[in-house]
Amino acid sequence: MRAKIQIAFFSCVMLSTCAVLAIAEDKVVSNWLAAAPETPEFQVPKSLEAWKKQRIEVRAKLWELLGKLPQRPEKVEVKTLSREDRGDYILEKFDFDNLAGDRVPGFLLLPKGADGKPKQKCPAVLYCHWHGGQYESGKAELFQTNATPEAPGPSLAKAGFVVLGVDACCFGERNGRGVGGPEQKGGAGELTAVKFNLWFGRTLWGMILRDDLMALDVLCARPEVDTSRVGVTGASMGATRTWWLMALDERLKAGVAVVCLTRYRELITSQSLGAHGIYYFVPGMLSNFDTEAVVALAAPRPLLAMSGETDNGSPVDGIHKIESVVERVYALYGKDAKSHFRSVIYPEQGHVYTPEMWDQTVKWLTDNLRKP
Repeated sequence: MRAKIQIAFFSCVMLSTCAVLAIAEDKVVSNWLAAAPETPEFQVPKSLEAWKKQRIEVRAKLWELLGKLPQRPEKVEVKTLSREDRGDYILEKFDFDNLAGDRVPGFLLLPKGADGKPKQKCPAVLYCHWHGGQYESGKAELFQTNATPEAPGPSLAKAGFVVLGVDACCFGERNGRGVGGPEQKGGAGELTAVKFNLWFGRTLWGMILRDDLMALDVLCARPEVDTSRVGVTGASMGATRTWWLMALDERLKAGVAVVCLTRYRELITSQSLGAHGIYYFVPGMLSNFDTEAVVALAAPRPLLAMSGETDNGSPVDGIHKIESVVERVYALYGKDAKSHFRSVIYPEQGHVYTPEMWDQTVKWLTDNLRKP
């Protein structure tokens, strides 16, 4: 009996200690935020004309925050490295010079017609791989199930999409090919890339998006692609790339962002900054606005976001704040959430891409990138 009483007493002490620590941690976060500048509330104007003017200003501010990025060339010079018949599609491997010290390798999947030749004027998808600490993977994710329940490249190609994906900085063939040399791979190479770019007044995140936009240039230059039907998708880091790219470039007509719709203020208050790598952070962002400003720039184009309820990298209260703002922006165009902006939170799911999410991804892209 005495042992049971001691165990019960010890358990109560532990619970009380944990509660005290939680309160102390909350106070620390509150203190930090109280001493930080206020993030201006993002105001949605009452008229579409006023929003169109504000939209231009917000986009310009995003480019400014990303830093002094090297100018992209008018035409990307692409080198085709190999071409292979994969049955349902033709696979090309290529690379291009990003004019920032590196070559960017990529894969292009071209659906085949009945004659065995690549189909012409197809809808297309720019596929953005995730992070997950899987620096060796990168664009190879197109053929893997490390991030998705199906290999996304062949699956989308069979559904009739031209698909293109590249290695982001520090990933795939670019892992160990940074300014730190071949000995610095993985997180060490990524951190060095952040430091290097900050010294030149730009962000690694901006450089990643710049490479993605050059990849979009490559995709849109292909004769097999109908440039009026190009979309973008990805999970986790790929999801964040998705809504940032839609914010920055009108050529993307639809998008699907899976398990990463994160409002930054709620990420701080939930003490979850560690859920995202150093590549992700943009100096000055919260001195101007939060994530809803970025996501709102996708309007009126169709955007689907799917999140897990228990994913600490995307706190649900932050998602709801994004939804409340973005839905009002879509409404200015006469678009409703169900047909053009949809945010789905899956109960009791974490940072995971489920088969149902994949089915919804393919359906959304198919429904919104088919010919009128």
